Amino acid sequence: MKVFNTLSGQKEDFRPQGDVVTMYVCGITAYDACHIGHAMSYVVFDVIKRYLRFRGYKVKHVQNFTDIEDKIIERAAQLGVLPSELTSKYIDQYFIDMDRLNVERADAYPKATEEIAKIIEMIQGLLNKGHAYESHASVYFRVRSFVDYGKLSHRNLSEMTSKASSYGEEKEYPLDFALWKASKPGEPYWDSPWGQGRPGWHIECSAMSLKYLGDSIDIHGGGQDLIFPHHENEISQSESFTGVVPFVRYWLHNGLVQQGEQKMSKSIGNLVSVRDVLNDFSSDAIRLYILSSHYRNPVIYDRDAVWASEKGVERLRLALEQKGGEGEGVAKLSAEGFEQEFIEVMDDDFNTAQAMAVLFELAREINRGAEQSMNVAELQHTLLKLAGILGLTLKERTKPLLDAEIFINLLVSVRDDLRQNEQWQLADSIRKRLADSGITLEDVPQGTVWRYKR
Repeated sequence: MKVFNTLSGQKEDFRPQGDVVTMYVCGITAYDACHIGHAMSYVVFDVIKRYLRFRGYKVKHVQNFTDIEDKIIERAAQLGVLPSELTSKYIDQYFIDMDRLNVERADAYPKATEEIAKIIEMIQGLLNKGHAYESHASVYFRVRSFVDYGKLSHRNLSEMTSKASSYGEEKEYPLDFALWKASKPGEPYWDSPWGQGRPGWHIECSAMSLKYLGDSIDIHGGGQDLIFPHHENEISQSESFTGVVPFVRYWLHNGLVQQGEQKMSKSIGNLVSVRDVLNDFSSDAIRLYILSSHYRNPVIYDRDAVWASEKGVERLRLALEQKGGEGEGVAKLSAEGFEQEFIEVMDDDFNTAQAMAVLFELAREINRGAEQSMNVAELQHTLLKLAGILGLTLKERTKPLLDAEIFINLLVSVRDDLRQNEQWQLADSIRKRLADSGITLEDVPQGTVWRYKR
């Protein structure tokens, strides 16, 4: 198995350091509803965990909640609630959303506010070793004390410094970052050797990873927007504190979900919430949409594309319902080649796009075998098993289609049959009649997609 390691910038053989693969994934900052960008990250790492287990590994998975941070304090103040009330609400909603997306639970979900003792221990250790300094009741990490700073993001320290903004009198150096922030009036705080305050964002993840998984872990995951500065800073403070290198053996980062040319994010305000998408589409459709691209590639959110994925899921589900031949003397179709192909593509840096293609090949073979009254039970069993590794349930949608949608789907299905039988004139006639009614058709790898004209 090979994985792409952001640290080296290339694919590497995956060799975990022990019997249990340790995996830390950065969790949400709990001040708003989860959006489809969150869904992409947690679906991706859910599949990675499922696949590692399928390949025989045990996995210990930890994912944090950031429940104290500037944005949380600001939002709570705007709403007139305590930060703890705000974060509790959105942590509860996170679990509802991810359960609906069939994302398996992590082994532990530590919260920053419950790990203050470990955070203070780390900060004191960094101070003792000269990697940090106190200033105005805050504590900062001394970036120039870590000679490899920039190794994850492949950035040069002098270039980063030249682009840094002014840093005031509190810092020794522009890139130094806060480990402990002195409290401001009205803000939550904890007592510490340096006064009342709260932890900086970066130290939280380091402390939780070290506490729950040890000084060196196998996999650290998150979105590509976390590479710098968050994960870069995690490396510098963790390796400086423990003296153990590497802090992480394999850094895996998923691509980002975009709305047009922009990243989807809370700060930009172009969010599409997981709850809203799940109100219109099945969890399988959302997972198929996300996993039909390689996890390191960006995904542009498009409702029409998710609808196409819904149709694709239906094709897979219907293949499971096919009735082939049974009894002695009936030819049986073997699924061995399909499962081997699935393993080969997933072993190549978790290539879910190609893995999905294997599922659709399996569905086509099931349909072909059933038409010829062959025994397709083994193929169906394999389809369900491989789909499960990707987190697909292939259960029937609970939300019924409208009558008009059923009729359009029927016409599209008839057109597909006509095209397969090379009856192009009749197929084009259906396309034209639908177009005259305001419905356009597009033939894509997953099948034919229809949409209302804009």
